[in-house]
Amino acid sequence: MALGRTYAVCLVGMNGHVVEVEADIGQTLPAFVLLGLPDASLNEAKDRIRAAARNAGVPLSRRKITVNLIPASLPKRGSAFDLAIVMSALAAAGDVRACGTTVFIAELGLDGQLRPVRGVLPAVMAAVGAGHHRIVVALENEAEAALVPAADVTSFRTLAEVALAFGADAAQVKLPEPVVHQDPSVETVSIAQPRDLSDVAGQQEARFALEVAAAGAHHLLMVGPPGAGKTMLAERLPGILPDLEDAHAMEVTAIHSLSGDRHCTELQRTPPFESPHHTATPASIIGGGSGIPRPGAASRAHRGVLFLDEAPEYERRVLEALREPLESGRLVLHRASGTASYPARFQLVLALNPCPCGLATGKGTDCVCTAQQRRRYFNRLSGPLLDRVDLQLAVRRVGLADYADTRVAESSAVVAARVAAARGAQRERLRPWDVVTNSEIQGRILRSELALPRGVTAALDRALELGLVSARGWDRVTRVAWTIADLAGRARPDADDVVTALGFRLQERAA
Repeated sequence: MALGRTYAVCLVGMNGHVVEVEADIGQTLPAFVLLGLPDASLNEAKDRIRAAARNAGVPLSRRKITVNLIPASLPKRGSAFDLAIVMSALAAAGDVRACGTTVFIAELGLDGQLRPVRGVLPAVMAAVGAGHHRIVVALENEAEAALVPAADVTSFRTLAEVALAFGADAAQVKLPEPVVHQDPSVETVSIAQPRDLSDVAGQQEARFALEVAAAGAHHLLMVGPPGAGKTMLAERLPGILPDLEDAHAMEVTAIHSLSGDRHCTELQRTPPFESPHHTATPASIIGGGSGIPRPGAASRAHRGVLFLDEAPEYERRVLEALREPLESGRLVLHRASGTASYPARFQLVLALNPCPCGLATGKGTDCVCTAQQRRRYFNRLSGPLLDRVDLQLAVRRVGLADYADTRVAESSAVVAARVAAARGAQRERLRPWDVVTNSEIQGRILRSELALPRGVTAALDRALELGLVSARGWDRVTRVAWTIADLAGRARPDADDVVTALGFRLQERAA
């Protein structure tokens, strides 16, 4: 009997590795040996695929079957290897023809049905990148796999149909009535449409800060009493962000495919919005779990918004762990079973009250918090974390005049047009450095090729000398000044732009 060979994909974080699946049938007593560092769920495939093959009318050989997953040093996990394993065993027995370089990605049910798996999009991207263009998946994963350019995707409902397509005896194969199975752990979820900025009453300064944050991809902190509109503003930020470009949309869709929170039938063009509860664990926000770490909310917010409401209530280690992706745009998670790297270039939006009771506004006569309680409350957000937040805004309580104003506020579409124009100006200016937004400009560029005259940065330089801003803060204020100038249609920031940007930096401290 010949050696059977097929291909599958092993995902380690967002990185996919093509795995060669070899099957050999010996002349000894019945057995099924699976080699190549399989985990418990993959080891269970031995009994699962035997039953599936029998019920599909293409039973596996009763001899000893040895399956080897190459490279053997790479840990493999999950049920996505099922179809590749059974096809290699059938090829070794001569029940189907050689499968060539075809990659098989599907789980098997005991009845021979092909079940969808998560992570199909990054798996197909890895396969195509390695030169394997022919892909076989479950029917429910067809639309997602077809999102990858140059992928020749074929989908099937059952193992019997796959076997027939690869030359199995039609008289032997059992073709059951097609039944559509919905994986109960994966739901098809429609992407919620962003809410409109015209719903916000008053808050002109906060609206402008939100527009600046969107235009330059800057991080934002809002301090204000309960009911001032902090959450309402944050929820409307995705609605004024530009739609994702092809490459970024592919990244975002791949992350959500790997997370398994929905079947992806098209590229996600809308920037994602993640708002985890303050009781969320570090693993759910940063990423983690047993085995290879899975992406958390920070990665699912990639190219979008991560909103932390009641920020001081989050665990300190969760907040501190965000410092790395705020600088690098990536999260690298190390575990004993392996290291996973996920993109995490998100806009961080923090919202908090002025004190634990939330009443320290205006004269603060209703506040019952002591000075020590207020200090302890704000100290939950460390200085290094706040230093990475470009815009720090004091959100005032909305007054009666704002509600009585009958003028219709600008809609998200109007603001989004200005944001798109500002993004276009940034893209053209920053093209020589392969940078897209002002928030990504390196400090050395701000102090050399894009250096502003001393007269323009006089107020900022003075704040640096007085210790009101750090060296990192100096860079961030300058980036915000460039964004303000881009929104106004000016080629370079002037002194007023720098003062406005500095005011956003110091506003929360003054409040």
